[in-house]
Amino acid sequence: MALTREDKALSPFNEHIAALRSILSDEGVQVGADAAAYEEGARFDRGVAAFVLRPTSTAEVSAAVSYCVRNEIPIVPQAGNTGVVSGSTPDASGTQAVLSLDRLSRNLRLDIDNRSVRADAGILLSDLNAALEPDGLFFPIDLGANPRLGGMLSTNAGGARFLRYGDVRRNVLGITVVLADPEGSIVTLGSSLRKNNTGVDWKQLFIGTSGAFGIITECVLNAERIPRQNAAALLVPSTPSAILPLLREIEGRVGEYLSTFEAMSGNAIRLTLQSIPRLKNPFVGGQVPNYVLLVELTRTWEPRDGEQSLDKVLETALAEIWDTQPDLLADALFGPSQQLWMLRHSIPEGLKQSGRLVSCDLAFQRGDVMKFCDTVTTELPIRFPGVIMCDFGHVGDGGVHLSLVAPHGSEAALNPDLEGNLRSWIYEKAVNDFGGSYSGEHGIGRKNQAYYDKFTPERLKSWARAMKAVTSPSELGVPRLG
Repeated sequence: MALTREDKALSPFNEHIAALRSILSDEGVQVGADAAAYEEGARFDRGVAAFVLRPTSTAEVSAAVSYCVRNEIPIVPQAGNTGVVSGSTPDASGTQAVLSLDRLSRNLRLDIDNRSVRADAGILLSDLNAALEPDGLFFPIDLGANPRLGGMLSTNAGGARFLRYGDVRRNVLGITVVLADPEGSIVTLGSSLRKNNTGVDWKQLFIGTSGAFGIITECVLNAERIPRQNAAALLVPSTPSAILPLLREIEGRVGEYLSTFEAMSGNAIRLTLQSIPRLKNPFVGGQVPNYVLLVELTRTWEPRDGEQSLDKVLETALAEIWDTQPDLLADALFGPSQQLWMLRHSIPEGLKQSGRLVSCDLAFQRGDVMKFCDTVTTELPIRFPGVIMCDFGHVGDGGVHLSLVAPHGSEAALNPDLEGNLRSWIYEKAVNDFGGSYSGEHGIGRKNQAYYDKFTPERLKSWARAMKAVTSPSELGVPRLG
């Protein structure tokens, strides 16, 4: 039976709370109402923590983890708590300790010559970029949320500029990890070196595995030059099947300048515009097309005299496509990049306000994204009447956020089995029919645990069990990778 906060007054954890406060200080251990903010996730998942640990250094993380392991207290690591798969919140048992990184945010050192930055894992993405900006640099993972670095590494975040810069894994040089063993062992993996081919790249074991093998407390990251020029447009493809041919044409005409190729369905845009009135409808007569593409080009240097502007590069490329492939592109709307991005970044919040939301983070071969979406568009009204399909995401790298909305008060929204049934149907189709992934960016978490268990080959699960036994044999994190 789950504990209530009232039960905790007589809880056996009181002795542990006192001991941990002697290690971390009173502020370093939160209970009761002070723990509430750490018990609820970004998508309404809520649990009850035995207590919340808030260390300020790797040494404190090690001491706290060591104590919990020796006293058989399960740990749930938590960074920015912006995830959507219940990977950073406790369950309802009241027996798990949340270990938050929110105070592990004191150290940030830039190596301008190496174009790298060493940072505590609790630093927010926005704070990292604010610190790098005076030197003309940024961490090139563009997300709508504002996560902490440890969470970004543990889930291998991708983001909207994956096409240009890759994912987190590609931009990490080194990490420091605390293992869930009796010693709270501290391990440093990798370094500031960009090339080191002397054996297994062990840091990759901890990136993208949702904290199952250890808690990342520090990282060395690649930094990129901030773009100094950009051009953006909203493109209206003639049909959904024209999206991938358009991508190939644009890639061939603008090359490495292409940093973004995002798709937004008409349903996603319409619900977002309805939910967030401050957004401007950029379409003629307010008529939202069935699909819209956000395309952006960037350069990292200041404009030079006599150099063709990126606006002109994009206009020329699109004019050539209209001349040579007139059946691909129906319309193009040019505008300030920041304004166009505001529409794209507002979609998650807009859909969240529109009804009961089931979000699936999927990935496919690029050529299969729209084929999958077409299939779901056809079958969804038959299987789940009243549910609205609102897909958007990173078509340029094969990713799609399939958001399924049951409007407030609808019969579908009131169905307690809706999320489980929808998720199972979508994942079966994505994995079995299209060879896709049921988690392109967001990791495992409780919402995806059953699907990891179902779709992962037994040999790979046995390898994961063996790895966990070596690294963090005690209970750590929400996903069970073994």
